[in-house]
Amino acid sequence: MIAPEIGLHVVPVHNPDAAELILGQSHFIKSVEDIHEAVVSSLPAARFGMAFCEASAKRLIRRSGTDPELVALAVDNMQSIAAGHSFIVLLKDAFPVNCLNELKMVPEVCHIFCATSNPVEVVVAETSAGRGILGVIDGASPLGVESDEDVAERMELLRRFGYKL
Repeated sequence: MIAPEIGLHVVPVHNPDAAELILGQSHFIKSVEDIHEAVVSSLPAARFGMAFCEASAKRLIRRSGTDPELVALAVDNMQSIAAGHSFIVLLKDAFPVNCLNELKMVPEVCHIFCATSNPVEVVVAETSAGRGILGVIDGASPLGVESDEDVAERMELLRRFGYKL
């Protein structure tokens, strides 16, 4: 068998205000409503926008959310990524950790690539059949190993955010 031509692209996620983001893969048009409901039920006060690349039929970028600017930003990012069955959720006033389990439990969600506010680059493969996400570059490489002082700062941060007593 002859291997198909494959192109690789690195697509930066445009996130000018450093919103929290979740990038994932899902498999059905119903994902839009179910992801919306999962975010709202777990983060009622959060502002968010989401977009989903439909991979068959009309092949539209489907969208939803509570904040029109975040919805528009989600759509812009999915136009750049353009990988079938992928989705992005952009959050303000909330952390992904507070809705991630609910998103993972959405029956249509197959995979979460990242949940972060770091700069993200998406590694996309392209063939004659379309585009797919291979993985992500989330943030930068480590510069060292934490010291005892760094451990204390980490624990204080978690307490300040209410995740530890």
